[in-house]
Amino acid sequence: MTPVYRRAQVIVHDIIATAFSNVVIVPGRTRTEDVVWWMRQRVHDLGLGTWFQPSVSVQRQGGDPTDPNPVIERGDVLHTDFGLVALGLATDTQHMAYVLGEGETAPPAGLQRALANSNRLQDILFEETRVGRTGNEILRSVLATMRAEGLDGTMYSHPIGDHGHGAGPLIGLWDYQTGVPGRGDPPVIPSMWFSTELQVTTPVPEWGGQPVRMMQEEEAEVTADGQMRWMLRRQTELHLIH
Repeated sequence: MTPVYRRAQVIVHDIIATAFSNVVIVPGRTRTEDVVWWMRQRVHDLGLGTWFQPSVSVQRQGGDPTDPNPVIERGDVLHTDFGLVALGLATDTQHMAYVLGEGETAPPAGLQRALANSNRLQDILFEETRVGRTGNEILRSVLATMRAEGLDGTMYSHPIGDHGHGAGPLIGLWDYQTGVPGRGDPPVIPSMWFSTELQVTTPVPEWGGQPVRMMQEEEAEVTADGQMRWMLRRQTELHLIH
């Protein structure tokens, strides 16, 4: 199953990379729902399915748009939550993007640092996820290390595979950061798949200290010998729209 699931991750990454590019997005004209429905159409054209409606949202300097379907503008930070179903296996992925401003060739350093902070929380999760530990034990350890390092984040990872939210230990929920009764009590076992779902919020100097949420979700596996590794790879650079 794992090679097939890894191939599904390749498809997911390819769809997101195209959706978060100038192939789909024209700054100042394209709306977030245009991107959502392009993703749905692409999944349909590939003969695959989805288990939830994809989402695309905007964070913007000066405040997030109040329009539920805003026009994507230069300088926006974009987020997508996207999952498909292939051969009975479900995926769940969240990536971030940046729409370059006029004259920019790279995102502001503060946004790059914000993504790196989210990557660091992924590292902490990998360090603390071990066979035999319960989801609640992992959650407590992850959050303790996160806070000790001065990060402002939330952990809400879950098993995945045959179902989008699969059987096994939850490692937090967005509104249960002190532990999840019942669902957080089972232990991690070998050969499990997890969606490493989390966020870190970081003040961005270039935005006047406005906090920006970097929400990431990427599939990982606990191998048969108990090692934690990415199913494909994680996002370490923002997708860029020119």
